[in-house]
Amino acid sequence: MIMTPGLRKFTLTVHVTSSVGTLGAVAGFLALAVAGLASEDSQMVRAAYPAMELTARYVVLPLVLASLLTGIVQSLGTPWGLFRHYWVLTKLLLNVLVTIVLLLQMDGISYVAGVAAETTFSSTDLLGLRRSIRTHATGGLLVLLVPVVLSLYKPRGMTRYGWRKQHERSTAAPQP
Repeated sequence: MIMTPGLRKFTLTVHVTSSVGTLGAVAGFLALAVAGLASEDSQMVRAAYPAMELTARYVVLPLVLASLLTGIVQSLGTPWGLFRHYWVLTKLLLNVLVTIVLLLQMDGISYVAGVAAETTFSSTDLLGLRRSIRTHATGGLLVLLVPVVLSLYKPRGMTRYGWRKQHERSTAAPQP
């Protein structure tokens, strides 16, 4: 199924917006995670973790899901296809990975946010979990940059499925 040009531009706009929005939201989340670890101000620390939970739950997660969904729609509705080119498949797998890791991290983020809202952290309280949150945010930001690069450069390389589909299309074309 090939989308009309108007629908293709709309889905591309939503996809790019949600993808770039995810980068910005994760960068903001990372800034809060660093502040929560590095700050000596207990009020800053108490505010950072609940803000991180809100950011993760109501900004990052919806944007990641929107990026994943619109990426799938975009690839299925254009000649690029979902499984024809390695760069598209890599983007899909990275987006799925980011989504899974985020969902797995949500409980830890919520737990730290709940503790921060109820008590004052010492510099060692929940240190391993707080470092894990920061590390995952850093890794997530770096992983999310890869699809941006792939989208801009579109490296050559078709999957076996892509080669087969291209061969089927060329042999099915009417001979003059």
